Amino acid sequence: MTLCKSSAPVSINPWASRAFTTLVACCPLFAAHAQGRDSTSVALALPSVVISGSRTEQSRDDAPLSMEVLDAADLADGQINDIRGLAQGLPNVSVKHAPSRFTVTGAGNTTGRDGNAGFNVRGLDGNRVLMLQDGIRLPRSYINGNNAFGRDMVGLDLLKRIELVRGPSSVLFGSDGLAGLVNFISYEPADFLSTSDGQHKPLGGKLAIHVNSADQSVGLAAMLAGQASPTVQWLLTGTRLRAGALSSMGNNDAASVDRTTPNPQDDRGAAWLGKLVFQPDAQQKHILTLESLEKYTDVALLSSRGKPPLTAGSVVDEHASSAQRRERVSWHGHYTTDLPWADSVQTALSVQNSDAQQNGLTTRNDQGVRMRNTAYSERTWQANLQVNKLLPVAEQWVQKISVGLDYASTAVSNWFDGSDPAPLPNYVPKKYFPDSRDSSTALYAQSELRSARWSIIPGLRVEQFALDVLSQDGFSPPAPAPAKALSGSNWSPKLGVLFRPTPQWTVYANYASGFRVPNAAQVNGFVENPTPSTFVTLLANPGLQPETSNNVEFGVRTRQAWGKLDFAIFASDFQHLIVDKKPLGGSGTASDPLLFQTVNIDNARIRGFEFKGTFEWGDLADVAMSTPFSYGQARGTDTATDRPLNSIDPAKLTLGLKLDGLQWNARLDATYVAAKTVGDLESPYLPKPVNPPRIEQLTLPEATTLDLHLQWRLRKDLRANFAVINLTDRKIWHWSDVQGLAASSAVIDAYTQPGRHLNLSLQAEW
Repeated sequence: MTLCKSSAPVSINPWASRAFTTLVACCPLFAAHAQGRDSTSVALALPSVVISGSRTEQSRDDAPLSMEVLDAADLADGQINDIRGLAQGLPNVSVKHAPSRFTVTGAGNTTGRDGNAGFNVRGLDGNRVLMLQDGIRLPRSYINGNNAFGRDMVGLDLLKRIELVRGPSSVLFGSDGLAGLVNFISYEPADFLSTSDGQHKPLGGKLAIHVNSADQSVGLAAMLAGQASPTVQWLLTGTRLRAGALSSMGNNDAASVDRTTPNPQDDRGAAWLGKLVFQPDAQQKHILTLESLEKYTDVALLSSRGKPPLTAGSVVDEHASSAQRRERVSWHGHYTTDLPWADSVQTALSVQNSDAQQNGLTTRNDQGVRMRNTAYSERTWQANLQVNKLLPVAEQWVQKISVGLDYASTAVSNWFDGSDPAPLPNYVPKKYFPDSRDSSTALYAQSELRSARWSIIPGLRVEQFALDVLSQDGFSPPAPAPAKALSGSNWSPKLGVLFRPTPQWTVYANYASGFRVPNAAQVNGFVENPTPSTFVTLLANPGLQPETSNNVEFGVRTRQAWGKLDFAIFASDFQHLIVDKKPLGGSGTASDPLLFQTVNIDNARIRGFEFKGTFEWGDLADVAMSTPFSYGQARGTDTATDRPLNSIDPAKLTLGLKLDGLQWNARLDATYVAAKTVGDLESPYLPKPVNPPRIEQLTLPEATTLDLHLQWRLRKDLRANFAVINLTDRKIWHWSDVQGLAASSAVIDAYTQPGRHLNLSLQAEW
């Protein structure tokens, strides 16, 4: 069944078109209304201070690039508890989250294995988007066959701000910043040790609880900060979460492959973070951070069970469990100096360990039992030194120069073990790629030449990278050839220009380059998987090249009494994009196995735009009214075939009405997502190593949903939030969740988003 067969260009539905046209037409009226009021009655919001655009603190509006900033209030008011919720309202951003419908063994399922797999920014996803916490790299995602480990290893309750940069960020942060950057910034003790009027207090903290009916989750978070002495502050934060499977609008509860309701699932998670801040004098500050996060999932895979009539090898029961753990120790130092070559110096040193384990148990109809155990780990340490200097250049011009040195080293390991029932041969434990270490050393420099109206920001990074094989044990043999090392270097330039014609308007242009080095699994991954029905071989590719990108962006911002508006248009070109496990041919027999290999495709280009903002309607009976809005659209093409890129998300429009009273606020948001049609796909058919049979890909219709958020400030330090999500109980799918599904699948409803559901949270501060 194809949900949307039209191949016409994507267009906004009539409701959304009329709403947006009305909004734009009213812009002059909003402006005139606001200008007619007392200028002191509407205060312009202070610009956010960010660090991801320059690795030093700066006003968000001084950065010549497209950036999203969500603070702790945004996360609490929106009741955002994972990275999937974080992306819901952002244009040209999404997070894949498919249901747990994988199998322990047998044919690999391309969806539903890795939970919140990671961010898709402007059409590219996975490890092409660099994820950081406090400037420290987070573990990469890893997928192989039926085993996958996602990137949702961040406790959002521990964060005071999230910064998302659209476009390449390799100049300042290196490899993996090909398509974008997400930096999760955790609380510091000072965030809880001052009152609203700026007074200091010796002890402070926060307690929060949230409940979500979509996955029956209950979460608790507690934070406590104190002043140990005039020079020492401390912070302890912790969270716990218990949840079930994310609900869908499927209604087939059969314990078989026809099931469309979620499989029974139990999720448990906990995180804690401690900080010690030492400021011996006004010239230096040291931050020691200890962090630990763990997640556990148990799934009864009822959707893997066979349907009658059963054979001896039919699956009658299947379970899977996974455990992920991340631990970090980091030290950040900040120094103010009066040296002739430095005004300030920043240092950072971090050690991080992450481990992931997935175990699966399958019982067959003949009582035979299969087991599969998969392990993946990363051991990373990182160091950074950055020097900043402010120089007067000419009258009314200053120049800020930042020069830095980065080093990162990650040891990566994997292991696959298991057993098969007779008469199958014993399962041979193996490694799909050898124990490896990827490392990089980089020197970067950025200059900001600034006057009252202009900012000119060039930058350059020179990086030397290496992928070294630590051991062939467990890999070759059984692999027929030893794994090979990879090394090279990369130059990443950037240039941003920002012009302020008036204090209220900013215009900018930005060129930035990015790159990503292929990982050990992509370069040396090798699998031979002979089964009684199909023979499959994944070939290594030691000649794989790094991916590179070039992005040009033009933007306009305005901050007015009547509201604010951000607009950006971008064009990105990508070279040597990596396609994982591309089918090369074969018939699946012992003499002619199905062949797969991770390869570079020639080039790709992505074009698009996004705008967002808020219009202020003014006050009515002490209630301030405003309209937040955003829209994003992108188009991507594989230039070798001149066909669309499947990874591009459909256009998304959000339009809201927000009411702010003295002790309450309410917000109604409409989200429209355009259709994904055959004309938006690289091919109407799923990729197959051979032509027959040709299986049509799933396409999606357009959809509009409504969400209602309410907040009641019971006291200055106590807030309650209530939300009804998908108010009209609309059946919808997200493209990131269903990409790669067959249109003829009988279980499409299993991939729907939750129907109408409720969120509730309570937050107290002291």
